[in-house]
Amino acid sequence: MSRRRTAHSPGSQRASGSAGQAPIVAIVGRPNVGKSALFNRLADAPIAIVEDMAGVTRDRLYAEALALGRPYVLIDTGGFDPGSEDPLTKSIASQVRLAIDEADVVICVLDATQEALPADREAITLLRQSGVPVLYVANKVDNPSVMHGAMPFYELGIDELRPVSATHGHGIGDLEEALIAHFPAEVAAETTNDEVDRIAIVGRPNAGKSSLVNRLAGEARQIVDDRPGTTVDSVDTLLEYEGQPLVLIDTAGIRRKRAVEEGLEAMAVMQAVRAIERSDVVVLMIDAHEGVSEQDAKIGGLAIERGRALVIALNKGDLLDAEARKKAFADVQDVFSFATWAPVHLVSARSGRGINTLMQAVRTCAKAHKSRVTTGEVNRFFEEVLEHHPPPSMDSRSVRLYYATQVQAAPPTFVITSNYPERVHFSYRRYVVNQLRERFGFTGTPIRVFYRGKPKRDKP
Repeated sequence: MSRRRTAHSPGSQRASGSAGQAPIVAIVGRPNVGKSALFNRLADAPIAIVEDMAGVTRDRLYAEALALGRPYVLIDTGGFDPGSEDPLTKSIASQVRLAIDEADVVICVLDATQEALPADREAITLLRQSGVPVLYVANKVDNPSVMHGAMPFYELGIDELRPVSATHGHGIGDLEEALIAHFPAEVAAETTNDEVDRIAIVGRPNAGKSSLVNRLAGEARQIVDDRPGTTVDSVDTLLEYEGQPLVLIDTAGIRRKRAVEEGLEAMAVMQAVRAIERSDVVVLMIDAHEGVSEQDAKIGGLAIERGRALVIALNKGDLLDAEARKKAFADVQDVFSFATWAPVHLVSARSGRGINTLMQAVRTCAKAHKSRVTTGEVNRFFEEVLEHHPPPSMDSRSVRLYYATQVQAAPPTFVITSNYPERVHFSYRRYVVNQLRERFGFTGTPIRVFYRGKPKRDKP
């Protein structure tokens, strides 16, 4: 197995920026200074969760962004507070240091409405030692008078402090001009087109989602903690696996709706749903030791409703004996009777067992999800289907199917023209889908088939 980070390798990015990779910009600062708000403003999308609470952003969060037409990769980080003794806060600090190592440029966010705190001083000292170009911004400057209160920050040795308001957009244009001044002379857009498979890792809390991301990335990119709810944002990780680039989207655990608290956790669950919508393949992580649940089925159904390919990973398989493994597979077949076409794999994210086989299935499903069949192939297949099993008559009316065509991929979607589309029985619709899957090998992806009436000719 070959693993190599394509866009986020520490150090290599500075040397290779002119070779076609987009530069990386990291946003750092102590908790609650507005880093996530600035991240959303620069990314021009509400990607990061913004809430007036310290510690909302924990992992590194990536997004593709444009600065005056120049593409780059933007990283949001958790609040930097190295003086804290809390284990989770210490993990956040290590994530911030990794982000700085990856970055070509760093934006250090300071709160213009407050005086410098020890965490601000620590961050500035760390950045000076890193050797990375740094742009210092005074956030929350909603009017010129606020900037006067930020003047003491210059005493920390800052050469230039740029006033911005992430909430209202003030000063963002000037900040973007300063950013591109540090970009390589020629930058090609990072490989983020349709050829790159986007894989959303979803499941209930503590199912091993972040452990899988770390296993595939070959490093502790995500904070792994036994406490459910450690992952809050949906976090994108761009890496190369077996010589091909892909994006892994780690998500917050999705609990039953009545168990989700209002506020931050509800927002995190919404992020997970959005992650499903922008993925190609959903890997549903299930704690095999805990067992398959109705909630797992609901999460899988969510992926199918949104037209995403589905692969089921029974994690922590190394904790099961032979009888328990057999039962786990049987339970999946029972609970997921509506998606018997979804591949099921027993894995251990912690030890790496079964991960290669799982990723091969992911690649196969991603290819099937995006595949297209020519109209000629579809109709030759369709003629055979009609010859062996024509649609049954309904209400003494003969139902005829004339021709079929694939109108889109991701997921594969077909339109079949009929004289009575509303009279095609649901059992026959299911039969057609099964035949399409059997003939064209749409492994792991939902198939959508719509029936429409034959267009009427205009009378002369």
